[in-house]
Amino acid sequence: MRTWGGLALALGLAGPAGAEGCRLALVLALDVSVSVDAEEDRLQREGLARALMAPEVASAFLRGDPVALFAFDWSGAASQRAILPGWVVVEAQADLARVAAAIAGSRRTTGPSDFTAVGAALEFAGAALAEAPPCRGRTVDISGDGQINDGPRPSAVYADPLWEGVTVNALVIGGAEDGRTLGAWFEADVCGDPGRSGCLRTAMATMSGP
Repeated sequence: MRTWGGLALALGLAGPAGAEGCRLALVLALDVSVSVDAEEDRLQREGLARALMAPEVASAFLRGDPVALFAFDWSGAASQRAILPGWVVVEAQADLARVAAAIAGSRRTTGPSDFTAVGAALEFAGAALAEAPPCRGRTVDISGDGQINDGPRPSAVYADPLWEGVTVNALVIGGAEDGRTLGAWFEADVCGDPGRSGCLRTAMATMSGP
């Protein structure tokens, strides 16, 4: 079973070659819509925090120029909340530890009426990327537990030139059967045609309980 750690390693954290400086602006987007139960939410946050501190992931972050991180959770079209206080530039193990602690210690704030607005989450991620430090690469990792039922379609969001050259990776939350169905939807709608959406690569993963 691949989880956040496997997805992080799939990113190519070395980033594209180029001048010194930030090599990657990485947005982490966690689904907290009503279909995500308390246990799945815990798995997301604790799993992501553990993944960031895993030796192989930490090594990928720290073995080159810095990586800039931004994390938020999302649900309905008007429901996105930053988990970190803006962009955090990871230059040392202590920076990564602070990010992991902030994510592990965060709590969901959504209510039972929330919907699943994947496109709006991507809009929020795009706005964050527009404010990111100058980096050679840009990636969005988005988790999901359901198909869109609120807000704009991802294809409409990707029409913004901002998304040119942005890599989008998806982590499907749920068991194997649900994961296959939802994974196919993410492949078609969240990533789709790379030439159309700017989605350069997809790293699909399924996360369930132990």
